[in-house]
Amino acid sequence: MTTITESDADVAFGKKVPLAVKLGLVAVLAVVFVVSFALGRFPVSPPELLGGIFRHLFDPETVAASLDADKIDHVIFNIRLPRIACVILVGAGLAVAGSSYQGMFKNPLVSPDLLGASAGASLGACLALLVDAPSWMVPVGAFIGGIAAVALAVWFGNMVRSDPTLSLVLGGILVSTLFQAGMSLVKYLADATEKLPTITFWLMGSFSSVSDHDFLVVILPFICGFVVLLLQGWKLNVLSFGDEEARSMGVDTRRTRLLVITASTMLTALSVAIAGIVGWIGLVVPHLARAIVGPNYRVLLPTAMFLGASFLLIVDDLARLLSSVEIPIGILTAILGVPFFVVIFKCTMHGWR
Repeated sequence: MTTITESDADVAFGKKVPLAVKLGLVAVLAVVFVVSFALGRFPVSPPELLGGIFRHLFDPETVAASLDADKIDHVIFNIRLPRIACVILVGAGLAVAGSSYQGMFKNPLVSPDLLGASAGASLGACLALLVDAPSWMVPVGAFIGGIAAVALAVWFGNMVRSDPTLSLVLGGILVSTLFQAGMSLVKYLADATEKLPTITFWLMGSFSSVSDHDFLVVILPFICGFVVLLLQGWKLNVLSFGDEEARSMGVDTRRTRLLVITASTMLTALSVAIAGIVGWIGLVVPHLARAIVGPNYRVLLPTAMFLGASFLLIVDDLARLLSSVEIPIGILTAILGVPFFVVIFKCTMHGWR
């Protein structure tokens, strides 16, 4: 048996990322991050942002002595920062999960939405909201629902062996339809005056109600999911040659698939638990990342993370600015994602692998 190493995978897939591209990705995210503080009902300029961070770290007594400083620090640390941090986590999580799904199933049309992970996670979270479960049960329910949906989609896909790509897509559609019917049933059973509006608006996707507590609850699971998927990047490269070839090279394909499915579904479920359904990120961003850095998953996954975070931050800023009432972010990602995907897919489909 030949054992392939990470360096061998890099040689096979090639295309190192130029330093200018790396710096560009970091710079875009940094600029959007700073600009996001300056937008909204209470804009915070870069000097005020830096001043607030300095006071928070080195001179907290100034806040108590100044009403203006207290107001600025409240906007920065209690309103704007938790929201921006959660947007970054969700955007990066959905993008890297979509990239991992596409690499594992060798299918450019696979995404957390298409495989039913988002619908399953939404149903699990909605059930938790329906029965007034503790807040920590919402992400747990979302994770269980997401895992169940992906498992059913893969099972349905394995039943039709003539066309693996078509069967997997059809399996995802069937599962999504099934779990969406479950969500409709939950909304039908929910109290029309209290729980139904909450569930309905939550499903549209929004970061308006996130808090620092939400960020602290999900940051560790998000980091664990990112680390697992980034460590599996070179194995995703090998899986693209096929299971038999990967096993002959010393890769435990079953263990790798289990890790990738679990970590990707966990990231999707956590994203749904925070913001509801935020579609198209897991489908559009991986294609954009692949067009920039190529098919090597060791560089594709971190690139998708940066692009997903930047893209969703921009969309969230638009959601806050385009109307006096905040637009649900799930609506905007669909409106922007469809034409964006058509252009990227047309330009890169011939070279997808």
